[in-house]
Amino acid sequence: MSYTTEPSYTHGSSEKTAVLLINLGTPKAPTAQAVRPYLKEFLSDQRVIEIPRAIWWMILNVVILNVRPKKSAAKYASIWMPEGSPLKVYTEQQTQLLQQYLQEHADGEAVVVDYAMRYGTPSIASVLRKLKAQNCQRILLLPLYPQYAASSSGTAFDAVYRELLSMRNMPELRSIKHFHDYSGYIQASSQNIRDYWTLHGRPDKLVMSFHGVPRYTLEKGDPYHCECLKSGRLIAEELGLAQDQYVISFQSRFGKAEWIKPYTTAILKDLGKLQTKRVDVVCPGFVADCLETLEEIAQEGKEDFQHAGGGDYHYISCLNDSANWIKALGELVLANSQGWVSKPDVVQLEQTRLRALAHQAEK
Repeated sequence: MSYTTEPSYTHGSSEKTAVLLINLGTPKAPTAQAVRPYLKEFLSDQRVIEIPRAIWWMILNVVILNVRPKKSAAKYASIWMPEGSPLKVYTEQQTQLLQQYLQEHADGEAVVVDYAMRYGTPSIASVLRKLKAQNCQRILLLPLYPQYAASSSGTAFDAVYRELLSMRNMPELRSIKHFHDYSGYIQASSQNIRDYWTLHGRPDKLVMSFHGVPRYTLEKGDPYHCECLKSGRLIAEELGLAQDQYVISFQSRFGKAEWIKPYTTAILKDLGKLQTKRVDVVCPGFVADCLETLEEIAQEGKEDFQHAGGGDYHYISCLNDSANWIKALGELVLANSQGWVSKPDVVQLEQTRLRALAHQAEK
């Protein structure tokens, strides 16, 4: 094992605490050339695709990567913002706003906040090296997935631990596995919906659509399905909804295997066939808008519903940069970094430096 070179160190330097937000990732541009390497990295992850490697390699490289990049690029182009990919834009905003919140509430400690993407850039490995160069010896990992799944939060942790294998001097780590029932997240999600209804009125049915996963993951012990149901129930209770006023469903099905049900597409078509006058759809499993919310739900979902005979269709945006969400995020971070965030003792640090110099330290 060869280790990466440690950054230059000065005795008496204040050790910093960092918060690393981790999201899924995005191609650099809405083009087939940019989408292909992103898809290859994503779909090569064995946490994401649990098919024997040799079989999946053929399917991925011979079929999928020759067909899907062009189709996916067109979908990305339909939701691309002037500043870039929505997921990256909103994740950067959340990072900056969380930094500001912690500057105001972290007892004088300069907490470093950064973000990384599991696939694409900035990579988890590169950001961990960046934090190490800033003398961040304590890192709180926060995957931006409210509900834990092996294929989302699990693989984000994998990438962190792999990078630590190459470090001689590892930082302390804490991780937030999930926050599906965290009161701040539930209240921010509910208020986001409530604010939308204040401006646009209420629907006949609220559809809460979560990202789907294969059925076998539930059978093998992945808690994701249960956590989605709990999040949806708590949000509905916070909104005061009766059971017949909302439905929880799952989107983004891929391949021919059975996925957890009910499928969002099927629910929207059924509601359309019933000639439902208005449906609102929100995606509580995403804290930032992205391809799966802005294209699949806001665009394709509307088409499914109205083509089947439905009336008005409203998509409610994700939490994005809302003040309630940033406050909830900041409180979640502070609750999980107790004992780490405190004002540095500059006198003690200087004494440490002088003692090190007395023992022939270079600096």
